[in-house]
Amino acid sequence: MVTVKSKEQILEEDKRLRGEIEKKHGKTPEQLYEEREKRIRDAVELRVPDRVPVMMARNSGTHFASSYTGVPLSAAYYDPVAWKEAYKKTVLDFEPDVCVPQIAMNSGAVLELLDTKQQRWPGGTLPPDATNQFVEGEYMKADEYDHFLSDPSDFTFRRYLPRVYGTLEPVTTLPPFRNMVGGTGFTAVLGFFLRPEFRELADKLTKAAQEQERARKLSAGFAEEMAGLGFPALEGGGAGGGAPSGAPFDVISDYLRGMRGAMLDMYRCPDKLLAACDKILAWRMATATPAKPKTKGNFVVGGGGALHRGSEGFMSIKQFEKFYWPSFKKTLMAAIDLGYITSSFCEGIWDDRLDYWLELPKGKAILSFERTDMFKAKEVLGGHACILGNVPPTLLDTGSPQDVDEYCKKLIKVCGKGGGFILANGSDMHRAKPANVKAMLDS
Repeated sequence: MVTVKSKEQILEEDKRLRGEIEKKHGKTPEQLYEEREKRIRDAVELRVPDRVPVMMARNSGTHFASSYTGVPLSAAYYDPVAWKEAYKKTVLDFEPDVCVPQIAMNSGAVLELLDTKQQRWPGGTLPPDATNQFVEGEYMKADEYDHFLSDPSDFTFRRYLPRVYGTLEPVTTLPPFRNMVGGTGFTAVLGFFLRPEFRELADKLTKAAQEQERARKLSAGFAEEMAGLGFPALEGGGAGGGAPSGAPFDVISDYLRGMRGAMLDMYRCPDKLLAACDKILAWRMATATPAKPKTKGNFVVGGGGALHRGSEGFMSIKQFEKFYWPSFKKTLMAAIDLGYITSSFCEGIWDDRLDYWLELPKGKAILSFERTDMFKAKEVLGGHACILGNVPPTLLDTGSPQDVDEYCKKLIKVCGKGGGFILANGSDMHRAKPANVKAMLDS
């Protein structure tokens, strides 16, 4: 178990840990940081590193930290200090070449105050050690495309958000903001805020904001802390926060229409679906900011994101070329133009659409594959993009260390040839055996 410590105790422990790290490796954490960063950077930029780098991919490392340290997953939502310490211990014990510093989840207290409908989380609506779940639904109805396209802010505020957060139900009674231009303007609606439901809403939002800020402060600075112990971060930590990210189609399919709705829309109202993709793309372009290459503890990685509906199991190549790839490619190119190296998690199988990544500039994409044939990915993308993956979680959960070692060595031999490869688990490894995770990292 991990013991919760005060800030002063953590600082004192970091000082002790630095001494232990230097004694173990004969090098300072700064020297180890430089070695690891160069190893990762060489792989990302398609050079041959001193050896194939290895990591615990994305949030899998933090989920594994729960089973490894005995800290329940609910701590990610209700005890950010214990959660940060659990992941810190996991990184120090297993020593991957890179850590993922975005360990904080949404505050469970905030999710409760907002009466969140779109997700379930451990310690709240799920048992303390259950993995968080996304609750898909048609949060935008089929006949609401025109409202979304003509007045997106009004739709988002008075329709979408109250469906996702039950606490916001009172705002559905407000008139459209556009009606407040001219005449009595905003003063005409002031009476709404005297109603009991709006007073209660204001109280809950204040408490939620205070709780969110408290949780943010408790989990802040983790990337810098781990950099001080010798571990660079591949994503998060500040340098990649301003890149346009995600596939617009996924936004609609995941958050607005749901999978069923989006799939029907490809046939029933394709023009409106494409217009919505373009609208989302324009918003993301407008808020994007250039990379900050001098940020310590981070690579200039941003954009890409987790890709859901673009894989083989969800749409044909013809549909991919019409609804998915055009707007997503523009998102990727915008991030690259702003100085980022994009990082995309290709969920599912992408065997028959690997060639599309060749349309991006060489050395500007990290592609993490879940179930894609890694050897085919190397054949198609070798020398053009860095590929990452894909040790199966089933193997890490149920196999032996020897099984894991043999699988990893095959990946390293084929995919690591000529550089451009990072070894990692393919997807979540919450219940992985520690001996198997060690075998993957040691391989």
